[in-house]
Amino acid sequence: MLQGYLELKLSWQLFQKAPETLSDPERNRLLEVAARQNTLEQRILASAEAATVVVPAATLAQRIAEVRQRYPSEDDFLHDLERSGLNEATLGEAVERDLRVESVLEKVASASEPVSAVDAEIYYRLHPEAFDRPEARQLRHILITYNNDKEKAKALAQLDQLRSTVKNAQKFAEAALRHSQCPTALEGGKLGTVKRQQLYAELEPAAFALAAGEISAVLESPIGLHIIRCDEILPSGMLAFAEVRQRIIERLTDKRRSEAQKAWIKALPPVKATR
Repeated sequence: MLQGYLELKLSWQLFQKAPETLSDPERNRLLEVAARQNTLEQRILASAEAATVVVPAATLAQRIAEVRQRYPSEDDFLHDLERSGLNEATLGEAVERDLRVESVLEKVASASEPVSAVDAEIYYRLHPEAFDRPEARQLRHILITYNNDKEKAKALAQLDQLRSTVKNAQKFAEAALRHSQCPTALEGGKLGTVKRQQLYAELEPAAFALAAGEISAVLESPIGLHIIRCDEILPSGMLAFAEVRQRIIERLTDKRRSEAQKAWIKALPPVKATR
């Protein structure tokens, strides 16, 4: 029963598909991971911390409902249970076991020392390279494609005329919606926040030379002709600690919780072999 459930669960986790659809290499990988997982869970559930864990009925019902939702129909769900040697009752027992393991690991993780703002600032000061923001720009563009020299000349003239009449962001956005042949037209031509090496090489030098509010000359890329507007320049430099403090606290908290779990598992005694 347990082996069937582990294979069912891990097949979805590792490969996002049912066990019966796996290739031979995928199947071998599944069996290897399932064996390790089974041994690990036995050690966790044999611990003193597991003795007092109780899984609420509502939590169990919700998790089983999540399993059901992976299948297009109830028949598919029941077929997969049967193929794995399970029924709804044994599935419930296996899922409850899963939730007990998760509860134990959460209990262990929650005992780790909380991360303070001071801890976060120390990390910030020791890892400045992680918070160095490269120069970026808020850009819009209008793209017109062409298939021959005649269409190219027409697109060039059209864009050249547009760039002299769409000086502000609103007018540029309206022109993009009417004329641009890029999906960004629906958003006023917005390319969003763009960093270096994210544009075509033919466009980047001109785009990053623009002042805020300035519109480029007509530029050519492998997909057509463009004009680009710079809405805002986001200068490079160190992100302020206040901007990243919460992100650092969350990152360090996840790290401490993971380390606490790994250390606790490492210290667990091996499972005694049964005859």
